Amino acid sequence: MNTSSSGSRPFPTKDEVLAFLQESTGVVGRREIARAFHITGPARAQLRALLKELESEGHLKKGRGKRVTLPGRLPEVGILVISGRGPEGELLCRSARDSTADDPDDETPAVRIELREDRKSSRAEGGPWRVGDRFLARLQAVDDTHYFARPIRRLAQGPVRILGVLSPVSDGLRLVPTARKDLAVYRVDDSRDLEPGTFVEAELLPGRNAGAHTVRILRTLGRETEARFISRVAIETYDIPHVFPAPALEQARAAGAVDLAGREDLRAIPLVTIDGADARDFDDAVFAEPDPSPSNRGGWIVLIAIADVAHYVPPGSPLDREAFERGNSVYFPDCVVPMLPEELSNGWCSLVPGEDRGCLAVRITLDAQGEIRSHRFVRGLMRSAARLTYEQVQKARDGQPDPEVVPFLDTVIAPLYGAWEALDHARRKRGCLELELPEVRVHMNDQGQPTAILPVHRLNSHRLIEDFMIAANVSAAETLERRHEPCLFRVHDQPSPEKARGLADFLREQGLPFTKGTIKQASQFNGLLDLVRNTPREHMVNAMVLRSQAQAEYSPDNIGHFGLSLRRYAHFTSPIRRYADLTVHRALIRVLGLGRDGGEPGASLPLDEIGQHITSTERRAAQAERESVLRATALFLATQCGSFFAARVNGVSRGGLFVTLEETGADGFVPFTGLPPDYYILDESGHRLIGERSNLVFSLGDPITVRLQDVSTASGRLTFEWIEGGTVRKDGGKIRRSARALKDTRPRRGRR
Repeated sequence: MNTSSSGSRPFPTKDEVLAFLQESTGVVGRREIARAFHITGPARAQLRALLKELESEGHLKKGRGKRVTLPGRLPEVGILVISGRGPEGELLCRSARDSTADDPDDETPAVRIELREDRKSSRAEGGPWRVGDRFLARLQAVDDTHYFARPIRRLAQGPVRILGVLSPVSDGLRLVPTARKDLAVYRVDDSRDLEPGTFVEAELLPGRNAGAHTVRILRTLGRETEARFISRVAIETYDIPHVFPAPALEQARAAGAVDLAGREDLRAIPLVTIDGADARDFDDAVFAEPDPSPSNRGGWIVLIAIADVAHYVPPGSPLDREAFERGNSVYFPDCVVPMLPEELSNGWCSLVPGEDRGCLAVRITLDAQGEIRSHRFVRGLMRSAARLTYEQVQKARDGQPDPEVVPFLDTVIAPLYGAWEALDHARRKRGCLELELPEVRVHMNDQGQPTAILPVHRLNSHRLIEDFMIAANVSAAETLERRHEPCLFRVHDQPSPEKARGLADFLREQGLPFTKGTIKQASQFNGLLDLVRNTPREHMVNAMVLRSQAQAEYSPDNIGHFGLSLRRYAHFTSPIRRYADLTVHRALIRVLGLGRDGGEPGASLPLDEIGQHITSTERRAAQAERESVLRATALFLATQCGSFFAARVNGVSRGGLFVTLEETGADGFVPFTGLPPDYYILDESGHRLIGERSNLVFSLGDPITVRLQDVSTASGRLTFEWIEGGTVRKDGGKIRRSARALKDTRPRRGRR
């Protein structure tokens, strides 16, 4: 038995340490753990190793300094900010350190903090609580993702910034916030010279009278009817850099063509780009041919060429500093905020057909089963033979080629599909996570107004390019790791034990078999996904599996990529739009001696700091893009209030139902006032709402019919009313037992 340095006490097991953390309030550190288990001297190193092992297994996470906590736990006492109101008017909070808290009406595994005040706290120090107030609070956990905050005292605060659109009322104008989490409407201090529909930035004025939410307009940002209103809201909300500084623009405008010196001439190879029909930049080109080697019968030679962005963006240059700050391009329905100026992203770094372009290319040899036998990176000069679209290529493969594609059928298209079929075989064999998630695309007119919202159909041509890019990314990671060159890996951890248990409990409620133990391979999900494919529960199960996953990130510490079932993976194929790929290009140039513009290792920020920054900019972009699609959808549906829609329940909460419309993929909310009158109980483990008297049950994935009641084009919020759907349960006794078990978390009664 392991003992501490005193020799008289056994060294704690993992379970004992986790039990100690479970019983502890707030966040503790190694010192507290060592004191609790009487660990001294050399045994402290053993404790550090044990904690690191628990962290790698997902059982705990690091806090600030040397402090640790169970995943997802918030401290017992913390500083909070009131961020908005929920569907039933409840005040919702976020940590004062979290500036990008999720929407309260976004059914994700994000933490929900609800203010619970008493008369004493609401009267103390200035009257009623309101959006923007900072305060010290005691946090009470309801479950892993839900807390009650009980105020201790108010704290001084700076001006509260609010973005919104001016709306007319009988006595002037009101400010309707663009933030989905803020359901308040603010009075405008001075609305002279302002018109309804103006998008503004405002400051919340002091004042503690009940219901007194008054703002002063700081600046106008445009009109709700203007083109690019959707992207402007997101840019202002998330402070996304969108104006290039003069030095960066001057550097981009001074760029020119590359020559052949120091490069391999690839211009005779019929490389082609395959992108969406509306793509403007083309940063990857592909080619394949059968491997002529007798030792690799049935194998393939694949060439993947990527725009040589590193040639134009030297480390430490104005362009480099701005690209790092942005982290990535951001794609909105009405425009793109690029990582690099248009002179590069749509010019010298775009692989335009018939024009010479510098590239960094990898030549990969595949065997007949799609496994990578070897790879070699070169710096080249290429000339794209054609700019093709996914639809063109797929139609050609299906026997309906258009005239532009006919010359490439035998020499390019057929070999590409042959190599891809081998890669697809290898992908299926290693057991990647095969989620089927619906995706929609917003179509806009020249005036920036949405004209259609249509589902995106994944074609084999999409999968072809995706698998070619994965092979290139794997080759880049293998090359750098083999040569011990520091690298930003794209890592994706396995699901935490807590999320795995939550998923297993939910699936058991649905009568679906699933392991409750540690999930070590993505393939463990695929049998479940196959079981529900093309059934009414397909969307529900795919959504729940997605929610159980960890978020991918960039890190110099390689833990592999769980979702792709890969031991090493690094983003290499999109340096026009991702800074991570640019760092990988530079590392390859440096370690392979392909030029002098790879920079020096460690010359800029440490890789872990770069990884943290671009992970945060990626998540910022994803949230901004998602909200922009929701806002565009609201604009599209604004004239359809009163219409009926087929929908599915995609989440339940104490405020009502979250729904997704079948036709457009639009997300909306059905508050309790829009449900049949009853007393509704939230069954959190079963992800369902239960009507206590009617036995009407709404579960995740249930098809229902809803009527659109209200549209907020400012925030993109859609409010619906239930028309029909749900399940009438006959086992009323079981429901009543659930009601008693959940009596402390009952939501308010829904009323017509």
